[in-house]
Amino acid sequence: MVRFTNIAAYRFTPLRDLGPKRGRLLELCRNLKLRGTILLSSEGINLFVAGERPAIDTFLAELRSWPGLESLDPKFSESDDHPFHRMLVRIKKEIIAFGIEGIAPGRHTSPKLPPHKLLEWLDEGKPVVLLDTRNDYEVKLGTFRNALTLNLQHFRDFPKAVRELPPPLKEQPIVMFCTGGIRCEKAGPFMESQGFKQIYQLEGGILKYFEECGARHYEGECFVFDQRVGVDPQLRETDSALCFTCLTPLTAQEQQDPRYRPGHSCPHCFRTPAQQLAETLARRHERIRQASNPLPGSIPYDNDLPLTIPEEADGKPLLDTFTAIVRSLSREQWKTEFHLGRILNADKDPVTADHAPRAGEYFFRRIPKVTEPSVNADIRILHEDEALIVVNKPAPLPMHPGGRFNRNTLQYLLHAAYDPERPRPAHRLDANTTGLVLLTRTRHFAARLQPQFAKGQVRKLYLVKVRGVPAQDWFECDAPISAEPGEAGSRTIDWSNGLPSRTQFRVLRGFPDGTTLLEASPLTGRTNQIRLHLWHLGLPVCGDTLYGPQRAGVMTAVLGLSDAPLCLHARSISFTHPLTRQVVEFTAATPAWADP
Repeated sequence: MVRFTNIAAYRFTPLRDLGPKRGRLLELCRNLKLRGTILLSSEGINLFVAGERPAIDTFLAELRSWPGLESLDPKFSESDDHPFHRMLVRIKKEIIAFGIEGIAPGRHTSPKLPPHKLLEWLDEGKPVVLLDTRNDYEVKLGTFRNALTLNLQHFRDFPKAVRELPPPLKEQPIVMFCTGGIRCEKAGPFMESQGFKQIYQLEGGILKYFEECGARHYEGECFVFDQRVGVDPQLRETDSALCFTCLTPLTAQEQQDPRYRPGHSCPHCFRTPAQQLAETLARRHERIRQASNPLPGSIPYDNDLPLTIPEEADGKPLLDTFTAIVRSLSREQWKTEFHLGRILNADKDPVTADHAPRAGEYFFRRIPKVTEPSVNADIRILHEDEALIVVNKPAPLPMHPGGRFNRNTLQYLLHAAYDPERPRPAHRLDANTTGLVLLTRTRHFAARLQPQFAKGQVRKLYLVKVRGVPAQDWFECDAPISAEPGEAGSRTIDWSNGLPSRTQFRVLRGFPDGTTLLEASPLTGRTNQIRLHLWHLGLPVCGDTLYGPQRAGVMTAVLGLSDAPLCLHARSISFTHPLTRQVVEFTAATPAWADP
């Protein structure tokens, strides 16, 4: 049966011509059927390589022909299986990432303590501090008895941990150790630079100690960076495994845990679905916080508004076309826009007023140095899966770009949180309305969910606080609502040409100030339906600046973001899930204004 020879070695020595050296090693290792990892840097070489022994000898002969590597002395071990999947040769800034300038082991490193000398000191009970410089997951498998560990996630964390050590340690003899010694080559000089006076590094690390001294004063096994995971003091592969999800080494006992599913989870990274969702949502909320702090619309920017040429304007001068189709600006104002170079073509180059476009071409009107009103960006994501995102929308917050808002919108902030995804709202809420909003994550799922709204198959319940007391505990309104918006985007009750509309209401409780809390169920989905129906019934929604006055046909407010909260909240929604095809329901927390 074929046995594989494993070698691990490093050497801090100046190396040049790294590109050609990388190519030579990669070709040689492929020809010799060697696999593993080799790191090359101007500061030296670090390698873990395995293969059949004759091939290893040929490989080492090549390395020892390089200036500075003549005496390269690797650590050898044997295994029945090949511990590596592929051969990697990489050029790095450092052969062991540390991130501290001025540490150059090729010029200076701390004194090395031979393994047999450390054994002698430990047998004699010499007062010495054993410092483990390895990461916490390596320490988990084993370390020297009574060793000081630093709870490191990465070797780059070592400097910070050293700076936090008790000052009296600077006067004590310290023997640091790692797997093979390479980390100590940098850790030692750094500790000396921090005022530690008696620093030694265990020559050859734990593996050389095992080779020369066995298990004395060491408890457990040693983590190694290959498929063997761990070796015992006889340098034999142990039964430890590695969780390929969180990269935590696992003992034989941990591998019997029902939470250990090779390739999926282990006792250290296993999460219930609820835990997984909570962690996912926490990350999403952090991305929303980053995207909204500061609010993106609070930073001045040039807003390019698109303008598409209709068929009837084909070949006509742009000035005439824009004056006709965008009546919010006069002809003289449009002339000024062209003169200032604010009308741009698709390439964002200025165009002249007499330019004759083709139908379907699009242009932009640039509004420079725009800033947007402040909004409430406290968006709470209640649920997400492969198909859906369920959001509890705050207020005031517009859902889509429009009017004074382009970036300070729910859509813009969610695109930032889910980038590169572009979640699609399945329905909408007014800027001042709070509560549940459904979004789909792909066009495929949008096509499954959207028809449910069109067919009235989605059940939505709102909480709404109104001024006045209804005559009945249960009532409904079926007044038709105008199809087109009027002043300030408002709708009206239109008995002649309005769209069929129906809302059911149920009284929940009354308040001492003469207001009433209702539950509203819109059976159709017209714009402003709940607000307009209640205004029509003489029960205007508290905080409504658009449908506030109670006399018919009078609406004095303009559409905008009000200071007082609009007491309208999308509390629950039920529908058929587009992925599972099961009926699901989501509920948002009750707002403070609805409490007794």
